[in-house]
Amino acid sequence: MNEVTRILSESPPGDPRAAERLLPLVYDELRRLAAARLAHERADHSLDATALVHEAYLRLVGDQRFDGRGHFFAAAAEAMRRILVEAARRKQARKQGGGRARIPLDAADGVADPAGPDTDDRLVALDSALARLEREEPQTAAVVNLRYFAGLTLEQAAAALGISVRTAHRHWAYAKAWLYRELGRDV
Repeated sequence: MNEVTRILSESPPGDPRAAERLLPLVYDELRRLAAARLAHERADHSLDATALVHEAYLRLVGDQRFDGRGHFFAAAAEAMRRILVEAARRKQARKQGGGRARIPLDAADGVADPAGPDTDDRLVALDSALARLEREEPQTAAVVNLRYFAGLTLEQAAAALGISVRTAHRHWAYAKAWLYRELGRDV
């Protein structure tokens, strides 16, 4: 049993000493995963990898108990997902006027973005679709979370979820087709 799994299994939920011992062991890996995830975000994103890891870690060390390393990293992927989606929703709210009254601009020719929806819109749409997928196929949604938000390979995701690599491949193939149908070409 590696050190991370031992600390997670021996520590009571919310133990601050466990959190202190755990952070140095997982920090580099979480930062690598966060950097890989943020590489797919827009260049002017307000979060960097360090801030994303710190925010995710703060959410993880509360009263939650983890059943080993795989469960911890699955929870980290979910925390990163929620943080990124919350940031995208905040930006959308500001972009949509933040509660201010809208004034139509009839003469606004040529101002539409030819590139299509921005990353924030796609991220929020993906989050909504993943919530629906999670209700229908929770394990398939977990594979997507680990692949997309934590940057794990299918082999790593399979190990984290305790499933075979072949099953992980099947879930991934299904998820891609399902998300393509739900979201269209912007997946």
